[in-house]
Amino acid sequence: MDIDLITNILYAMVRTGTPLLLVALGELVCEKSGVLNLGQEGMLLMGAVVGFVAALLSGSLMLGFLLAIIAGVTMSLLFGVIALGFNANQVATGLALTIFGTGLSAFIGTEFVGKPINGLDPYALPLLSDIPLIGKMLFAQDLVVYLSFGLFAAVYWFFRSSRPGLVVKAVGENPHAANAIGLPVMRTRYLAVMFGGAMAGLAGGYLSIAYTPLWVENMSAGRGWIALALVVFASWKVERVLLGAWLFGLASILHLVFQGLGFSISSNLLAILPYAATILVLVLLSRNQVRARLLAPMSLGKSFHASS
Repeated sequence: MDIDLITNILYAMVRTGTPLLLVALGELVCEKSGVLNLGQEGMLLMGAVVGFVAALLSGSLMLGFLLAIIAGVTMSLLFGVIALGFNANQVATGLALTIFGTGLSAFIGTEFVGKPINGLDPYALPLLSDIPLIGKMLFAQDLVVYLSFGLFAAVYWFFRSSRPGLVVKAVGENPHAANAIGLPVMRTRYLAVMFGGAMAGLAGGYLSIAYTPLWVENMSAGRGWIALALVVFASWKVERVLLGAWLFGLASILHLVFQGLGFSISSNLLAILPYAATILVLVLLSRNQVRARLLAPMSLGKSFHASS
């Protein structure tokens, strides 16, 4: 492979991994607070359809992204009210949210299937984009990719160096102890859930407004589920989420790479690589359940009753 081909593969890897990175960052914050939200796929699809319809009808991509984020937050609040407010089972609530979001997004987008829009153009940073190999990969992307870099850095700093980050981790480890010392457990969890919804909505908007750009039913293609597995793959460590998202992004485009190189391998077989990798990661991690329990937030998926 020549250097131009490698450069283009790395460029596509980052673009493909961006929605995974956004959803995984949101879910990481959510799970760090002790809340397991399996509704990422539904929130992502709602962000995609609302963002696309808004951008198509208004002609404003920025309005599309804004409404995609709002759609994601709204869906996350629905989860929050049921799972946190009424102490419903978080796993069941998240699954219901995914089913609801998948069906509602298909209903909303029925009249908009296949209608293209002018997507988000890349913006090459002067000089930096000319660096061999990594220049185009990191410095010739669109604004949402640059934003994902900033969000990754912000979440990393948040948990490593800020007091609110310590509060989130304390709530996720032992909400009863956190409540006893006066920390706002429910408010922290609601805000974490809303952040997760905002990131899922933004990722959906990126898919339909910038990456494709068009609306197709179920266009997320399981990215919400892959992002959930990615958080486990990263062992709830922010720095590993970025690497994992790009690796899964690379796995998602390998079928195109091999086809371009002329390999006679079934495209359908290669297209399952990211999902096969997800299953493999989960199987390998489940072999050491003691280690997984030590790495995961202690109260993950457990309801909290302020009176108890």
